[in-house]
Amino acid sequence: MKNAFLPKLQNTDTIAALATPPGRGGIGIIRISGALAPIIAQHLTRQLPHPRHASLCHFHNRQGELLDQGIALYFPAPHSFTGEEVIEIQGHGGTVVMDRLLQAVLELGARPARPGEFSERAFLNGKIDLLQAEAIADLIDSGSIQAARSAMRSLQGEFSKKINELVEALTALRSYIEAGIDFPDEEIDLLADGQVLHRLAHLLQQVQQILAQAQQGSLLREGMQIVIIGKPNTGKSSLLNRLTQRETAIVTDIPGTTRDIIRDSVNLDGMPLHITDTAGLRDTTDPVEQEGIRRARLALQDADAVLLLVDDREAEEAQTELPVEVPLQIPHLLLCNKCDLSGQPPGFVTEHSLRLSVKTGAGLELLYDWLKRCAGLQSQAQTESGGALMARRRHLEALKHAHLAIENSLEQARAGYNELLAEELRQAQKALGEITGTVTSDDLLGKIFSEFCIGK
Repeated sequence: MKNAFLPKLQNTDTIAALATPPGRGGIGIIRISGALAPIIAQHLTRQLPHPRHASLCHFHNRQGELLDQGIALYFPAPHSFTGEEVIEIQGHGGTVVMDRLLQAVLELGARPARPGEFSERAFLNGKIDLLQAEAIADLIDSGSIQAARSAMRSLQGEFSKKINELVEALTALRSYIEAGIDFPDEEIDLLADGQVLHRLAHLLQQVQQILAQAQQGSLLREGMQIVIIGKPNTGKSSLLNRLTQRETAIVTDIPGTTRDIIRDSVNLDGMPLHITDTAGLRDTTDPVEQEGIRRARLALQDADAVLLLVDDREAEEAQTELPVEVPLQIPHLLLCNKCDLSGQPPGFVTEHSLRLSVKTGAGLELLYDWLKRCAGLQSQAQTESGGALMARRRHLEALKHAHLAIENSLEQARAGYNELLAEELRQAQKALGEITGTVTSDDLLGKIFSEFCIGK
């Protein structure tokens, strides 16, 4: 069923593109979608392939010249990826061969596809929702096994199912509340039996759970922002160099060497970590160092996790006099560095305190494990039982808006303002609809699908 709420395709163009990476390879695939696809296939192969059967064919151009030999596949509408007539041509994967085949297809009436246009047509024709369309791109771009698993779960519709269940529950509750508003003569007391408050509380809990899973998925997709802070000479720059395995930052025994923000990135089991080294936090009259310290404190606002370094020889004092307050919602770990000098064994001192030596590497594996847990890198068993949901920033924003609207609706319900309660629920439903695409705009669709590969 097509998405009636979305704008129809602006034209009935037949599109074509190379669906495999350009260059030399064993096989190259050209994908064609649209009403002219079967006619183009007949010209190319001299016969229309039997639906869903791989047919060995010779491929000819419009002038009858033999271009290649390979496999042709025909997927009739509406039972295809895009919901349209689809032909796939599999030939030998040489650059010249593929160029000639694609040129022959274009001469027969197709036009080059835009990036993501095949997936866009699948969405517009109701074959997939917007979450599943984005999951296709995320699966292709996944940099770790965990990210690929999470993207596959979204592609199979798990994320969509959770959102749709929320929307259905919101719709049912809105109908109940608006019925009470529309028929005041019946004197229905919506809050008399506590049913509305109970259902609202349950909805709020569901949104919180999905938001937590989506936040983990966002980290898997976009990487974690790690901020290293601490007093001068605690080993912050050395830790950055150890994590990146290169001399990114200058390391000296002189306090205050780092005066500005230094950033670098590294992969941890395929997931990008964006690491920020900051100026040492201390009282100073140096205006340059003061500016570096100000920027260090600002960096905490964008952090997904914070590593706070102290000298292990001064750890007890340092824990009671931390140089900066870390926001409670941000995961943080106190790293008691230089255990090679203090003579203490590496390992976790408390749940949020780890003793290690950046110089020797002792205890670093425990730090890596902590970072993986923060990022949601879980085992397969954990993932299958309810792990991260591959999510983008727009999904998180929409979930946060829905969460806020349901929180507000609880307040309105307790105050007895039924009309405002109904409006807050409408806002929550609208925010959730933006995730799956039941509420969207042409600008949003254009931005999302422009990030896809050509041929996808």
